[in-house]
Amino acid sequence: MPESKAVIGLSWEPKLSLLSSAPKNGSNKSQNVAESSGAGLWKPDSELVDGLFVPPNNPRKLNKLLRKQVKDTTGTKWFDMPAPTITPELKKDLQLLKLRSAIDPKRHYKKSDSKSKTLPKYFQVGTVIETPSDFFSGRLTKKERKASLADELLSNSSLAEYRKRKIREIEEQNRPAGVDKWKIKGRQSWKRKKQRRH
Repeated sequence: MPESKAVIGLSWEPKLSLLSSAPKNGSNKSQNVAESSGAGLWKPDSELVDGLFVPPNNPRKLNKLLRKQVKDTTGTKWFDMPAPTITPELKKDLQLLKLRSAIDPKRHYKKSDSKSKTLPKYFQVGTVIETPSDFFSGRLTKKERKASLADELLSNSSLAEYRKRKIREIEEQNRPAGVDKWKIKGRQSWKRKKQRRH
């Protein structure tokens, strides 16, 4: 009685034509070398032949493909730090760091390239781990910890008061000048005017 073995996983078979017209001489060796050299290249779907990548014969196209494959890093002097993908949350945090001098009135920072609107290309984001000696002084409590820098600043009550005060000051400066500023509306306006005259 023949035993049927259970097939686990998937199997792949290449699509080969039954009537192949390729000669069976040394030309296959050159194709194998070309395929092995292009194994690490980026392969667009348009250049796949039966699921296999055939590298171009033109050296210019090959160099262009190799340049696309080079990872975008800072270089060996900066330990090959990769360029991260910028998400909307990271973008907000970077913009807040550029405007950090306007956040806190008591802290003063060195002027940097804050006028340029471009965000840095290479950067890393980390978490600050406090020492046990900073348990009562420089540590954030669990309630104060938020997912991003923007959330932390919005939840801080002292910064919220400072923000509101600054907004009020700016609105007072931008208020249009004229008679409306001194006009006293109401019944007693004429009496007040007489009192001011005498």
